[in-house]
Parts: sequence; structure tokens; C-alpha cells
Amino acid sequence: MGRFERYLSVWVALCIGGGVLLGSFSPVTFQWVATLEYANVNFIVAIFIWIMIFPMMVNVNFNSLKDVGRKPKGLCITLVINWLVKPFTMAALGILFFEHVFAGLVMPETAKEYIAGMILLGVAPCTAMVFVWSQLVKGDANYTLVQVSINDVIMIFAFAPIAALLLGVTDVVVPWETLVLSVILYVATPLTAGYLTRRALSSGGDTDRVARFTQSLKPFSIIGLLATVVLLFGFQAETILTKPIVIALIAVPLLIQSYGIFLLAYTWAYLWRVPFSTAAPAALIGTSNFFELAVAVAISLFGLNSGAALATVVGVLVEVPVMLSLVAIANKTRGYFQED
Repeated sequence: MGRFERYLSVWVALCIGGGVLLGSFSPVTFQWVATLEYANVNFIVAIFIWIMIFPMMVNVNFNSLKDVGRKPKGLCITLVINWLVKPFTMAALGILFFEHVFAGLVMPETAKEYIAGMILLGVAPCTAMVFVWSQLVKGDANYTLVQVSINDVIMIFAFAPIAALLLGVTDVVVPWETLVLSVILYVATPLTAGYLTRRALSSGGDTDRVARFTQSLKPFSIIGLLATVVLLFGFQAETILTKPIVIALIAVPLLIQSYGIFLLAYTWAYLWRVPFSTAAPAALIGTSNFFELAVAVAISLFGLNSGAALATVVGVLVEVPVMLSLVAIANKTRGYFQED
């Protein structure tokens, strides 16, 4: 990793502060940007998210699916945690805290939106930053690619039904067409574009072309991430400055979810004698979120200034420092696991 990537949490923190400052000093600008939308999809946010995730999608190698039977325990942990545990524990924690523990601190309708945003985070497993977390624990890069590729395929079909189911449990009316459009726009389309790009680059037999191409796009991906952070925190600047306690309230169940899911997956891998190079990435994949998708869907469903959008933005705020702390925990406990 380059120096810039190693200090990503610093740049994200600076962009968070910059977004809040810009949003407070020039709210009219962000209000104008918010009007640039069609069918509940904001063009500027969509462009930045596409810039951010497209290079990662080029890295997804569907040829790696032939290795699906290799190290099945790690893949089993990833899939069970991502699709049978994580969405439901996030919904349960959201309901517990915002309908019971924090019930007297927020309005009921706003509480529903916070829960909805957290559910969207829980239903969106990571597909991009997980490569960074895997690299930081010296995980099996090829096997991480297998896990991410299979997750992406499952997400195309499972995200909308599970999200609709859990949002329905919280009495949130969800327009199916918006959910399906979001999956097509932010998962299926960039994944297809990444596949076609990778195929075109690999057609000449030069296997290094893909690596060179994605390396050349890396600065744009990081710019897309940071620009998205600035925009999102600019949109929410007033709420963040006037209601900082809300940020803390939302962060509590998100932190419990993150550390709890990691502990569950990591302990399972340890008891199942999964080698560290597979166990650590499996636990980190299960913990990390595809917050880009969650943010985009929250904006599409509820609007830029909604509680759901704010909850997903807090997810961005929590994601990087939490994942870096989990990477540190994994590296310190490496000796308890078998090596390949």
C-alpha cells in the first residue's frame, strides 16, 4: 500500500470536517446539488460512487469462481455471516435501541428512518475496501477475490428481497422499483462494466494489463470516495452541528454490530481451525459494509436529508477507524491460528 492509502482514515476525517464546514457555510450550494436528480437518484452522488467502485469491480475475476471448492470453511463463514446473520442482527439492534433504549430521545418517525439506514448497511456486505483490509492482515488475496466475487453475485439477487423484508418488519413502505433500480445501478451495472473491461484487457494474453489499469485508476477511486464523503457530510451538516447527540446514538448500535459480528466470525474460524490467511479476511468481509450502496439506496428511498441517509453516513464515519482496529486485533492474534 502507498502512503496515501495507509493514512486513509486521516483523509476521510479531513473530508468529514471539510464537508461539515462547507455545508454550514454554503448550504445553498448543497441544496442545489440535491436537486440534480431523476427517479430519486442524485446524479452527482451516483457519479462519485461509480468512480469509487468501478476500479474495484474490474478486480473481480469471475474465473476465480472455479476455486469455490477450495477452503470451503472460509467461504461458508463469509456467506452465513453476510446473508443469514448480519442483516438480521443489524435490524434487531436498530429496533432495540431506537424503539426501546433511545425511545425517549428521538421522534418515532425519525427513529424508523435511522433503523432503515442501519438495515441498509447490514444488508450490504463489502465488495471494495475488503481488498484493503485483507492486504493489511496479509490474507490470501486470491481467496479473498473468490469470496468477494461470490458475494457480488449473491448481492444482485438477495439485496433487494432481504432489504424489503427487513424494512417491512419496521413498517417502512419500500417502493420495490427503487430498490431494484438501485441494485441495477450500483451493483449489476458496474459489475458488468468491470467484467467487460477486465475481459477486454485480458484478451491479448497480457495478464499484467488489468493490474496496470486498476493501478492507474486507483487515484480516481480514492478521489471518488473522498468527494462522496464531502458531499454526504455537507448534506447533513446542519443536523450534525445542531444534533451531535444523534450521531452518537446511531454510532452505538453500529459499533456493537461491527465488533460483535467480527467476534462471532473470528471465533467460529478459530474453533473450526481455519488458517489465519483465510480466517482473518473472512471475519473482516463479514464485518465491513458496502456503505457506498447503502448510502445510495438510502438517498434514493428516503432523500438526501433523511434520517436513513444520516445513519448510512454515520456508517461511513464509523467504518474506517473500526476496521483498522479490527485489523490490529487480527494481526495481534495471528499466533493463535494455523498457517497455510
